[in-house]
Amino acid sequence: MRVLTVLLLCCSSVALAKGPSIDKVNGAIHTEAGVEYGDLDTVNGAIRVREGATAEDVSTVNGSIDVDDGVRLRSAETVNGGIDLGRDVLVEGRVETVNGSISLGQRSQVMGGLETVNGGMKLREASVEGGLSTVNGSIYIGENSTVRGGILIEKPNSGWFNWGAKNKPPRLTIGPNAVVEDKIHFEREVELVVHPSAKIGPISGETPTRIDYAQVER
Repeated sequence: MRVLTVLLLCCSSVALAKGPSIDKVNGAIHTEAGVEYGDLDTVNGAIRVREGATAEDVSTVNGSIDVDDGVRLRSAETVNGGIDLGRDVLVEGRVETVNGSISLGQRSQVMGGLETVNGGMKLREASVEGGLSTVNGSIYIGENSTVRGGILIEKPNSGWFNWGAKNKPPRLTIGPNAVVEDKIHFEREVELVVHPSAKIGPISGETPTRIDYAQVER
């Protein structure tokens, strides 16, 4: 009985152990498909998480993050680069970038929030539980997408993160049958486009410029 107990404990510890972490200063990181990893971290380089893999925190400073279909992550963060999530991706925490866009594929879920400063966001039949936040980026919430936790478009400041940002107001587009729960708050001038079938929460702050959805090229 003691031998059996030891074997069961050993098997359980192997099953619960997270995979190896990868930590670099210079260079890209490319995972293998379907493999379990710990943290994926580089400073100067892109990160590619291949189909069906799992990882903890995925982070770079100067580089993009590309996530294939069916991946599970704890979080994804970059400073200078975009973040592209494929289909059926689950992120348990937040997805953040400063200078870059964020894109979510069909049926992807982010349990935390999305945040950019100088970059847009696009949801394609995806869901976000922790809200959206940006300063200078336009947001496209595509058909059948869901956002909980509200939307915040912040007022630009004179900090270096906003250096060289365009003066054109960002646009928030909410597509057919999309749902935005909780408050939508604007701290700056914004163009707002809402499909008639979309459901949205209360709007506060700066009064947006409303544009007819039928006039928008998608």
